[in-house]
Amino acid sequence: MRVVLAGGGTAGHIEPALALADALRRLDPGVGITCVGTERGLETQLVPARGYDLELVPAVPLPRALTPRLLTVPGRLAGAVNAVAAVLDRVAADILVGFGGYVATPAYLAAKRRGLPIVVHEANPRPGLANRLGARLADHVFSGFPEPALTGAAYIGTPLRREIATLDRLSTGDKARSWFGLENDRPTLLVFGGSRGARSLNQAALAAAPALRAAGIQVLHVLGPDNVPDHEPPPGDPQYVLLPYVDRMDLAYAAADLALCRGGAMTCAELTAVGLPAAYVPLPHGNGEQRVNAERIVAGGGGLVVDDAELSAQWIVHHLLPILRDPERVAVMSEAAARLGRKDADIMLARKVLEIAG
Repeated sequence: MRVVLAGGGTAGHIEPALALADALRRLDPGVGITCVGTERGLETQLVPARGYDLELVPAVPLPRALTPRLLTVPGRLAGAVNAVAAVLDRVAADILVGFGGYVATPAYLAAKRRGLPIVVHEANPRPGLANRLGARLADHVFSGFPEPALTGAAYIGTPLRREIATLDRLSTGDKARSWFGLENDRPTLLVFGGSRGARSLNQAALAAAPALRAAGIQVLHVLGPDNVPDHEPPPGDPQYVLLPYVDRMDLAYAAADLALCRGGAMTCAELTAVGLPAAYVPLPHGNGEQRVNAERIVAGGGGLVVDDAELSAQWIVHHLLPILRDPERVAVMSEAAARLGRKDADIMLARKVLEIAG
């Protein structure tokens, strides 16, 4: 059996696809897996690093408004559809699974042209244009959000990497803190802004560093590979560990008692799966899905939410310090977050894909 996965641009589209690929291999080591993406997305880094074949096709961003760029779409889209169709033919694909992003639209159209079964997975509560189109063409649609926005979608959760889905934070905590040079007996705040980082989170956390240290709080702060801090906290105790990138987010989660982060679908799925409470700072632009993601967790008692414009060092001091200094409150929030998580979406979706294609 040969499966083609289409999802690109951001980690939120790519990581669920790769988690599915891993699950497919566990269920059927002989399955052939090919990913399609574009040269402008993170897939050029993430897919080869995980050992999967990547075929690049032209990116065709779809304008959200009537602009002159709209006139260039049909010709460019036709070229991308032909490119994906050629990949499907070359690998003798049996099924296409799409996760959204620029590459998904031509992939759905190419698979429909070839008469292949199409499966769509939408991780967000508000689907993008590609998956809205894909849902109209697909045989099966699955959602990572409990209240699916796509008609006929079945809730299955978001596929996660095994090291995240199987993480036991309590038993791994001491090892994880030692890994990052942190102490085992101090409350720990994890700050990260997704795969690219977030300038507003970086600035607020760094500005709060003196107050955090004075309160006995240590910090693990992942800046993001594209971000350079305006200043770095001087060496001192408690530790303020500043890193550009972390490739072991499972250990970062295990090291932490509380997170300060964005509200992307992948972030929310991972934090609830591992039971890590968080303060969510939704992106201030886009279609608002990050706030919807976060508000579901807040309503369940597993976190809190703050607008990007309201985030500041003072907000961190006033709202996060009381939580970090209250172990019982952290434990209650952790349990609440864990109740909202799904750990088995990768295997569940893999079984569905094999069943549909078989």
